Amino acid sequence: MATRKRLRAAAAGAAAATVWGLVEPIDQRIFRCDYSDIALLGRGATRGPHWRTAGFALHALNGAVFGVAFDAVRRRLAVEPRRLALAMALAEHTCLYPLCYFVDRYHPARGEEGVPPLLTNPRAFAQATARHALFGFVLGRLVRDEGRHDEARQGSRPRRAAALLRSR
Repeated sequence: MATRKRLRAAAAGAAAATVWGLVEPIDQRIFRCDYSDIALLGRGATRGPHWRTAGFALHALNGAVFGVAFDAVRRRLAVEPRRLALAMALAEHTCLYPLCYFVDRYHPARGEEGVPPLLTNPRAFAQATARHALFGFVLGRLVRDEGRHDEARQGSRPRRAAALLRSR
């Protein structure tokens, strides 16, 4: 049972990361910034024509790992899952963004499409903040819905009916 819950959390994280990747072209226009996490990961993994596929795969893997970590924290804290997911995603962004120094200095594709200078770029920071907020929202929503369906499967028939009504 614990393995199944971890797999669901990983799937939710991977799904949230995929949504993030699919929204990147839109937020690049909104923020007028070329920054792309898919390009950052994919062009770091391969310099070939399949960098976008590699980037999506690595981003989904990162999301899955985050989903499992989120699930572990969620089970220990009495915080509503949507709020916790959003807070954890934004905390991760804030703590790890300074590592952009190393991207700016050492990334093999720095300066190319999707990998502009990041550390001193306020548009890239705002863009990454919005993306992490989206990721946290989607993850929290997927996990919250999963929890309601679990409630609906447990207990007596009236409890299951009440749980299903609450989920709508």
